[in-house]
Amino acid sequence: MASVQGPKSNQSAVTFATVRKLALAMPETTEGTSYGAPAFFVRGKLFARKHQSGEVLVIKIDMSERRQRMAADPKTFYITDHYLKHPMMLVRLSSVYPDDLRDLLEQSWRRSAPARLTASLDGGP
Repeated sequence: MASVQGPKSNQSAVTFATVRKLALAMPETTEGTSYGAPAFFVRGKLFARKHQSGEVLVIKIDMSERRQRMAADPKTFYITDHYLKHPMMLVRLSSVYPDDLRDLLEQSWRRSAPARLTASLDGGP
């Protein structure tokens, strides 16, 4: 897990355009929709989508990492009741660090991509 940093300035504000650029840079990522919102898939499996509430991202995440991140920075990382039992987390783009976002998107992509494809990202066959 990337280190969770303290409060950030607005100078490094992340937008959904940033999310799109990072997501589409990963192998075999396609853009579509989920729940009527822009979403990113790898081989047909969702790994991130824009939340219908606005500038918030929904990503796949390990449940223990989710607890850690939400405890460390509840302004940025949170869930709604809908996600209580699902390995998903909401990320407020206005307060996430770009490096954290990059790490979160890559880890979410890895949770959705087949093993052979993740190996190719790591330089394997």
